[in-house]
Amino acid sequence: MAALGKIRSKGAFLMGIIGLGLFAFIAEEAFRSCESTRNNARQQVGEVLGEKINVNEFQKLVDEYTEVIKMQQGAEALNDEQLNQVKDMVWNTFVQTKIVEHEAKQLGLRVTDAELQNVLKAGTNPMLLQTPFVNQQTGRFDANALQKFLAEYDTQRSANPQMAQQYETIYKYWTFIEKTLRQQLLAQKYQSLLAHCLLSNPVEAKMAFKEENNESNIQLAAFPYSSIQDDKVQITESDLKAKYDELKPRFQQYVESRDIKYVDFQVTPSAADKNALQKEFAGYAKDLASAEDPSAVVRKSSSLVNYLGIPVGKTAFPSDIAAKLDSMAVGHTSGIIENTMDNTLNVIRLIAKQQLPDSIEYRQIQVGGASADVAHKSADSIYAALKAGADFEAVAKKYGQTGQKAWMTTQQYQNAPSMDNDTKNYITSLNMMAVNETKNIVLPQGNIIVQVLSRKAMTDKYIAAVIKKNIVFSNETYSKAYNKFSSFVSANQTGDDIIKNAAKSGYRVQEANDITTAQHYLANIHGTRDALKWLFEAKQGAVSQMYTCGDNDHLLVAVLTKIHPVGYRSLDDSQVKEMVKAEVMKDKKAEMLMSKLNGVSTLAAAKAKGAKVADVNQVTFAAPVFVTLTGASEPALSGAVYATAKGKFSTKAVKGNAGVYMFQVTNKTMRPGKFDDKTMEQKLRQKTMQYAGNFMNELYINAKVVDNRYLFF
Repeated sequence: MAALGKIRSKGAFLMGIIGLGLFAFIAEEAFRSCESTRNNARQQVGEVLGEKINVNEFQKLVDEYTEVIKMQQGAEALNDEQLNQVKDMVWNTFVQTKIVEHEAKQLGLRVTDAELQNVLKAGTNPMLLQTPFVNQQTGRFDANALQKFLAEYDTQRSANPQMAQQYETIYKYWTFIEKTLRQQLLAQKYQSLLAHCLLSNPVEAKMAFKEENNESNIQLAAFPYSSIQDDKVQITESDLKAKYDELKPRFQQYVESRDIKYVDFQVTPSAADKNALQKEFAGYAKDLASAEDPSAVVRKSSSLVNYLGIPVGKTAFPSDIAAKLDSMAVGHTSGIIENTMDNTLNVIRLIAKQQLPDSIEYRQIQVGGASADVAHKSADSIYAALKAGADFEAVAKKYGQTGQKAWMTTQQYQNAPSMDNDTKNYITSLNMMAVNETKNIVLPQGNIIVQVLSRKAMTDKYIAAVIKKNIVFSNETYSKAYNKFSSFVSANQTGDDIIKNAAKSGYRVQEANDITTAQHYLANIHGTRDALKWLFEAKQGAVSQMYTCGDNDHLLVAVLTKIHPVGYRSLDDSQVKEMVKAEVMKDKKAEMLMSKLNGVSTLAAAKAKGAKVADVNQVTFAAPVFVTLTGASEPALSGAVYATAKGKFSTKAVKGNAGVYMFQVTNKTMRPGKFDDKTMEQKLRQKTMQYAGNFMNELYINAKVVDNRYLFF
């Protein structure tokens, strides 16, 4: 009881401890929840209409489209520039698809399976002609070939492991095409619905026909704005403010952008570096000229051009090397060639040049056995039977093969990174064999019996050993440049100091304005993703750390000079102010010129006021007239001429883009041609649709798109 009383006496204290414990537990869970939310937010590539896309989901779309491009181009991999284009294409497609799907859902639009089947049966969609299901004889998409492939997909994939990867690749390619077709059809439905909301009528058509075909010839008196010096014009802040308010919609910004000033130093090879590489290449040239087999010399040099030792086309070589092959004698080794365009040194040895087919049709029988000797004996028997006149396909079937015809093109092998001797022997044999010639090619584990059926597109082929290497800086040169730049950055901790002292240290300050999160590189320098991430997290005036970027040859430091938030750019913005000032200057000069022209009613009077005079013909209301005297298109002048009768002088001066104008209409004629209301109405509808084509921009703005790709790519 005493203990219980003691506990009770401490009740308030104990309740406080328990409360703190409960609070800590709840706070810990809340912290975990917030941390989880933050982690999820860090994984968001972007957002469209409130729907977020995770980086993993986006990467899957990028990988899918990458495989499609590789298949279409027959490429093994894409370079950085191509990958960036893929990422942009995937992002734009994702955004547009989500926007169109949202609009279509509200309108009840969708694409049915039957509609898709109709497109496949028609076979005219350009995307279908990029698939493997094109009939080679007709050049049209073959829906039956697609159905056959889809029916065989599951069985062939499991029954034939060798074909599994090929079937899987084609299947994934087709699913991408089908998905894209559905997106395309839905967008077309939406656009078609929008198009049918835009109408024209016979009255409008008749007016438009007249506006297009009623031509005027005039004598034009031009008073260019350039005839008045800028320092003769007084512009006040109130003038700028009034014009800014008038033009404010022009300065609306829908995504945040940022301006920087930066110092970028590119490390380049020193004279000592170049001399050392010249000596190295002198050794390569000597070794290459004397080598029986150049492959070891090329491989040891780490050349940028692989040596296969088989005849290949010019396109297998870099363009600068290909351009020199025809001027070289077989067996000759060139001197050291510097190419400033790609910053390389080069040595070439031309080993062989001959006319060979670009495409070879052939068939083959692979012969194996319990041992190599057994295979060789079987191959000898098969070869003898074929030479005696046996049917090739019948013999092939006897050995479990089809002996079907196939084509080999130079493009299929000439860009291989390397090639073993057996493959070289096989390809060289096919290149050299005559039509209908049969050959027994002996391999270590068996034989291949090949027969050439056709040789097409005879072309020059070359065996050339090439050593091409970049002219690079040494570690010593890089260290010297790095230490100097690092010292400069350390000594100048503020943006003002960097900008003020850069020139003293031998560096140049540059500007990059209106950078957005949609860009892949900062200041067009590769490898600057970390710098971009810094830029969009930094505060105005901040100085970045020193970045090593480019191909590890650029040293960069940046200063964030301005943040332009979403909304309207203010008049304080230097770019905006310059645009507004130019418009005010034009207005002021127009006022000065027009006041000078008060009372002018003849061409002679206009000339007396200093006008430049010229004849201008074929002026119509439908197109802005181009005035050579001022070098500008002038829509307002076209309208004024259209409204003035033949023989009349303009009642008042016309304010244009590049000057003030007065004119005398000397003639008015109608172009020959008959008015067709239906044709003209259709033309007007098409024109209106072009104007309405900006609907996607409006939808994009309303979709509140957030692009955070710079954080990941």
